[in-house]
Amino acid sequence: MSASPVTAPLPRAAASVDRETYRRLATRVKLLSWASLAYMTLEGTVAITAGILAGSVALIGFGIDSAIEGFASAIIVWRFTGARMFSQAAEQRAQRLVAVQFFLLAPYVGFESVQALVEGERPETSFVGIALSASSVVVMPYLGIAKQRIADQIGSAATKGEGRQNMLCAYLAGALLIGLLGNTLFGAWWLDPAVGLLIATVAVKEGREAWSGEGCACTSDPLAGLSEDDCKDACCSADK
Repeated sequence: MSASPVTAPLPRAAASVDRETYRRLATRVKLLSWASLAYMTLEGTVAITAGILAGSVALIGFGIDSAIEGFASAIIVWRFTGARMFSQAAEQRAQRLVAVQFFLLAPYVGFESVQALVEGERPETSFVGIALSASSVVVMPYLGIAKQRIADQIGSAATKGEGRQNMLCAYLAGALLIGLLGNTLFGAWWLDPAVGLLIATVAVKEGREAWSGEGCACTSDPLAGLSEDDCKDACCSADK
């Protein structure tokens, strides 16, 4: 008689869901991340190109942010592929990698923004940038909210971090839109590097929260044999 296969337990931070529900939700997260990756690739390419042509540090920074968020989406796709779907080690690794993406953005954008303010660099009008930022204000909240809701159900701090990146992208797209319109309509050139500094500041804050696992859904997992208090001690306390 052959031995029964060993079933890997759900990640210890998973909410009280059965294995099939966890698999279904994890698959949905993976599809959302694929959609984000496709959009970010397009958004980043257009933003960086338009930013270089217009001399807009905020637009270039927004494009770099898109590339970084695209990499974060790729990390989540990796995290929920194959046996890693039920791996706590993969979850922790993905959480850290997503957090690092925020820290990669801040130094470049911060330096370029300060330099633009000091030297008084005036970006040209970019109607492509205006259209792109308006589009992101509409698209990114949907992806971010959907991921964060599922993250709470499956206890994935990595997924929640990526969802926050999507929401950050939406907020920054709104700020970028105001900066580009201000420069176009009123000649307020300083709004562009000011938005760049905002991007850098918020990126550092979000990176710190993602690294510490803030927002980790520490609830009971009956399949892993953990009570809610056990999970909080094992998951949340370890991330502080």
